[in-house]
Amino acid sequence: MAEPLDGVVAVRRVAVLGAGSWGTTFAKILADGGAEVALWARRPELAREITESKRNSDYLPGINLPRNLWASPHLAEVLPGAEHVYLSVPSQSLRENLRVVRELIPPTAVVVSLMKGVEKGTRFRMSEVILQELGIPSFRVAVASGPNLALEIAKEQPTAAVVSSDSLETATEVALAATNPYFRSFVNTDVVGTEFGGVLKNLIAVAIGIVDGVGYGENTKASIITRGLAEMTDFAVAFGGRPETLAGLAGLGDLIATCESPLSRNNTAGRLLGQGYSFRDVVKQMNQTAEGLSSVTPVLELALERGVQMPIVSQVAEVLAGTLDPRDIAPHLTTDPMPQGE
Repeated sequence: MAEPLDGVVAVRRVAVLGAGSWGTTFAKILADGGAEVALWARRPELAREITESKRNSDYLPGINLPRNLWASPHLAEVLPGAEHVYLSVPSQSLRENLRVVRELIPPTAVVVSLMKGVEKGTRFRMSEVILQELGIPSFRVAVASGPNLALEIAKEQPTAAVVSSDSLETATEVALAATNPYFRSFVNTDVVGTEFGGVLKNLIAVAIGIVDGVGYGENTKASIITRGLAEMTDFAVAFGGRPETLAGLAGLGDLIATCESPLSRNNTAGRLLGQGYSFRDVVKQMNQTAEGLSSVTPVLELALERGVQMPIVSQVAEVLAGTLDPRDIAPHLTTDPMPQGE
């Protein structure tokens, strides 16, 4: 299980790469925790608005950002002196982004993934891509996950998250930086379970969105959420994750938040699919990345590799491919004739 924090020396200077809703929100979390935060925004006009007006009207309308947070479109201005580097870019572009920044990341910086995806083709988790591209030891890499809907947190509605690293010391250092009066971070060393929890809940949220869009009720959704957690746990454990991680903030907590909230991009994407929109139309309508849509194929490939049954994700894949009518989705029914337990 995730553990509370003991006292550790706080970091003073951090960098966040990616000024979308989650990157900006996490930058705010860190700034409100006392760090000086430099945020990389790809568009100069957005960097200027964040620095001068302390606003990000594109992604967090109405939110005031802290004074100790500034932004730049130039990586060479954001990264020098950073003790931690937090990555919040689309999972499928992480590798190419790392190739651009690897010479700029300070040699002793801890690198933290805020992303919830699996790379297509390679099927690697985000921490694995970081290790490959940066060539740094695993004790300098951490991941953060949990029930974290950006706009709610930006409004300072209280919540919690998990920071995971092979090194408990690294996880604790990052968690301390990412703790403030409205955001509490816990720690564990189960990187596999923590990352896969964040990935898999997105896929279940797409399924929930589909049945919501079709018009099915709470019984259907509760069944899919419950069976979805079992599916997530089986998958993560097959790859070395711990079942208790999936029962915590990085699994069940994140699953509930993502499945139940209209703020969830994956839930929204699923709802559009359930209403009859094609996959291509859904992608066009989404102004932010729904990571679950990109992760379906690599997750199913990994499941096949380990012999894990994933009826929910399989039916989502069929809907995405246009081979299953959303009204026929019933992954909670596609189990053995006489299933045992829940």
